[in-house]
Amino acid sequence: MRQLYQIQAQLFVFLLFPYSKSINPNIIAVKLIGVCGARANAHHGALIFTHYLSNPNIFAYNALLKAFAQNNLWQVGQLGDAQKLFDEMIFRDIVSWNTLLSGHCLSGNTNQARWIFDGMGEKNTVSWSTMISGYAKMGKLYEARQLFDKMPERNVVSWNAMISGYAQNEKYSHAIELFHQMQQQSNLVPNDVTLVSVLSACAQLGALDLGKWIDRFIKRNKIKLSLFLGNSLADMYAKCGCIVDARLVFDSMQEKDVTSWTIIITGLAMHGHANEAFICFREMIEHGMRPSDITFMGLLTACTHAGLGDEGLDYFHMMDQVYGISPKIEHYGCVVDLLSRTGHLKKAENLIISMPIEPNVIVWGALLGGCRIYKDAERGVRIAQRILELDPDHSGSYVYLANIHASKGRLDDAAKCRLRMRDNGVIKTPGCSWIEVDNTVHEFFMGDLDSHPQSEKISLMIRELRWRLKLAGYKPKTDIVYWSRNDN
Repeated sequence: MRQLYQIQAQLFVFLLFPYSKSINPNIIAVKLIGVCGARANAHHGALIFTHYLSNPNIFAYNALLKAFAQNNLWQVGQLGDAQKLFDEMIFRDIVSWNTLLSGHCLSGNTNQARWIFDGMGEKNTVSWSTMISGYAKMGKLYEARQLFDKMPERNVVSWNAMISGYAQNEKYSHAIELFHQMQQQSNLVPNDVTLVSVLSACAQLGALDLGKWIDRFIKRNKIKLSLFLGNSLADMYAKCGCIVDARLVFDSMQEKDVTSWTIIITGLAMHGHANEAFICFREMIEHGMRPSDITFMGLLTACTHAGLGDEGLDYFHMMDQVYGISPKIEHYGCVVDLLSRTGHLKKAENLIISMPIEPNVIVWGALLGGCRIYKDAERGVRIAQRILELDPDHSGSYVYLANIHASKGRLDDAAKCRLRMRDNGVIKTPGCSWIEVDNTVHEFFMGDLDSHPQSEKISLMIRELRWRLKLAGYKPKTDIVYWSRNDN
């Protein structure tokens, strides 16, 4: 409401002195249209344009087009008006075309945007980068990369558009690979946007060496640790297991938000430092910061890893009773996992039954995991069958049922589970892990060594490790791997 009053006050000044020699009405009008766009009042900008501009120039047209784009109104029926405005323009410059292109990309109309892009007589790096970002936003990375490779000239914005596109679409190894190409093929210096995208990829892949290089780069070039950059750097260290370094980054940040605190709390939780996570939460509250639902996910994770059932339930109830945050299905899943891991299977099942939202396979799967740990076969069979009703392709339930039957000597029933799984085309999803060596991320899937170029060396090392484990007296626990033994 305050923004509306400010705009109306500016309009009053504009109308009061329309013919003042010291004030150019067109310049004021263009500025007011820009203010309207920035303050989500594009319709006020249109009123100024229509009623108070006797002879609109290209700057006024571009300002109103930008106001439409900034408010993303094209997504809710304003596209026709914006296109009509563009068509009325006697003269258009590159800004006009780029603004129209940006509006279509922001609203997800990539086909229309590409038609405009191909029809542009003149293109600059803004045009190319806008189209690439539009494709990336919609997950069309192949089309985005095709345009990127065809660009006659690239700037840091162009590289950022493609790198962040890969990172936002979970193509983390591609993001890192392209970042290396940026360093090798151009003299451009990465900026905050570049570093945030690459740090996000490093965090997901565990590429600690590259993450440390970026940290050194920031310090060497005396780059200010902004809120987003600081959060990304702390998150990278936390997810790569360097919680001390994450805390150092956190402590050095001049500005912190709820995300900053949540990163540290979650990092401490994931690495078994439950008490430190609780202390950090109390410090967060003392600083006047209001926790989010993600903050409580970190706290519940800390309780799960430490086996603190009562504390977990306290935080779970605190969400709604103290902060008015309605628990999501992820929170219920975390509490069910906590109760299941601590042996409270009945309490966990009762919690699922009492949930105000429909439990999914993940929630029931957490309870199934507890049944497996505490060998509650009766409950486990019931839960596994419930999961298969929700997801007939849930391989873990088939494996569990087959192992239960086999452990009780019912080999025919175990075989039927395996046949049912094969008949339904259910395939066990292989485990996957990454490791970074010499700035290169290597990906491994369980049971697949042949695809790696150094598979022979890896196999030799695995055999040596098995031999050393045997000498140390290690005996593998095989009571729950019946499926694997009989499936090979």
